[in-house]
Amino acid sequence: MAVGDGWYAVYTRFQHEKTSAACLEKKGFEVFVPVYRAVHRWSDRNRTVILPLFPCYLFVRTGLHRKADVLQTKGIRHMVESAGRGCEVSEEEIAGLRRICHFESRVQPHAFWEQGDRVRIRRGPLCGIEGILKREKNEYRIVVCIELLKKGVSVEVDRMDVERLPEERVASRPTCGGSHSLPAVLANLNVERRA
Repeated sequence: MAVGDGWYAVYTRFQHEKTSAACLEKKGFEVFVPVYRAVHRWSDRNRTVILPLFPCYLFVRTGLHRKADVLQTKGIRHMVESAGRGCEVSEEEIAGLRRICHFESRVQPHAFWEQGDRVRIRRGPLCGIEGILKREKNEYRIVVCIELLKKGVSVEVDRMDVERLPEERVASRPTCGGSHSLPAVLANLNVERRA
């Protein structure tokens, strides 16, 4: 890995995530395709399949000076950008996704949420991962969002293992492309009204 390299999201052709990842790896890139196991049921049998958590997306560690190498790879459509420049995905988000993917039987895709209580897992093997708490029937799940892609993934957690993040921590969370969390936007409006 060269100095200045970061993680970038890349958009692929439909069902080309693994093929494109293999081609990028042959070119010497570090690639991450988050996957999960799902059971597909037919009338006569059940089959476990491995699917991408974010269909048509993969993550590649690179510097922007190698953008052309990435885009000239089989199955790659474009790099996720803001104002014509690739948006870096934080190491923290990638590390969190890697850890969540180890819980194969309990992970599933989830719609991106822009509101809800942000929480942090405070103990257990996923300690330190932050996300949004959601309740489904009798189970709690933490939704971890990749804000750049507007995609999320949820994993089952014990409600006693999470703690709510303070509002100032939520408001100061950096995002790509100048978008802000709702508390940060409201704080900016209050400052402007006082001026």
